[in-house]
Amino acid sequence: MNIFRSAIFLGLQLTFVVSAYAQTSPAVKISGEVTKPLTFSVDDLAKMKRSTAVLTDRDGKAHSYQGVALQELLEQAGVTMGKQLRGEQLTKYLMVKCADGYEVLFSLAELDSSFTDRVVILADKLENGPLPDGKGPFRLVVPGEKKPARSSFQVVEMVIRYAKD
Repeated sequence: MNIFRSAIFLGLQLTFVVSAYAQTSPAVKISGEVTKPLTFSVDDLAKMKRSTAVLTDRDGKAHSYQGVALQELLEQAGVTMGKQLRGEQLTKYLMVKCADGYEVLFSLAELDSSFTDRVVILADKLENGPLPDGKGPFRLVVPGEKKPARSSFQVVEMVIRYAKD
């Protein structure tokens, strides 16, 4: 009987440990004006088509980041892109939220390949290795900007909204 109780107790402990791990696994959420709210984990991104973006730091050194094109993630969530991004749809924006409360904003046209040649990525790798502590697990990399202010780190959520007057 004691062995049976011990086995049940051990089973319950393992269930709680696995449940706690699943809840704290790093992920980034896409929500708001989307047809399919999604959450992407590090493993999800690893299975997707990879892109590279180069970002120059304050010292002028170029760093190569690897991740997934933000447009691809937004399209999977059903965000209006491509030929449908016209008229009132052009008033939509993306708010990127970071773990420390930092937020940055993009118009959808800034992220759409039918409007721009620049590819913004959600990176999970730096120089083919993990992002440094305090910068990951997800970093938005916005190449070609004079200041890296929108290349945000520790991204946790991306919200699509309509601009209001």
